[in-house]
Amino acid sequence: MKIYETKTAPNPRRVRMFLAEKGIDVDYVQVDIQKGENLTAEMRAKNPLGKIPILELDDGTCIAETDAICTYFEALQPEPPLMGTTPVEKATISMWQRQVEFAFMMQIGMCFQHTTGYFKDRMTPVPEFGKEAGINASKYLNILERRLGVKEFIAGDTFSIADITALCAMDFARVVKIRMTDEHVNLARWYEAVSNRESAKA
Repeated sequence: MKIYETKTAPNPRRVRMFLAEKGIDVDYVQVDIQKGENLTAEMRAKNPLGKIPILELDDGTCIAETDAICTYFEALQPEPPLMGTTPVEKATISMWQRQVEFAFMMQIGMCFQHTTGYFKDRMTPVPEFGKEAGINASKYLNILERRLGVKEFIAGDTFSIADITALCAMDFARVVKIRMTDEHVNLARWYEAVSNRESAKA
């Protein structure tokens, strides 16, 4: 199997970190998204949306979307569990993963795309929308701060996929100058712990 990705992009990093936590090695194929290599007919045959990462299995089956790829590997190798084991754990992790992805990571992505014009050759940037998305992402830091004041990790007492998504989003946020403040003491404690995990280097 192999994964098509871009080393510098945040979503592929989420998959790499997830697999590093599991100790799973796969072959990676680099795709230059700035040059639009992800939009070729060959890549669209693997994922019609032209997005990466994409997992291609040995039989040619292609699985796109970061969550879907991670779900596949969680089922393939349940240990260590990163998406929960009990019904309550699975639901709670899924809830936080979804919220972090939509309220934080996606907002950062929209801020990046619409304020930098990085993909202006294939979309119409709306700077005001990007600015608002950045404000929304900054506000979400306060939600994480409160949550991490009562839990060691975002979804509870154990490290999970939600922490991976949040870490990758926070590191990507620096590109658009969204950062923690001195008031985010719980978030800073969490960030130091999670960013120092071996998998964070993947």
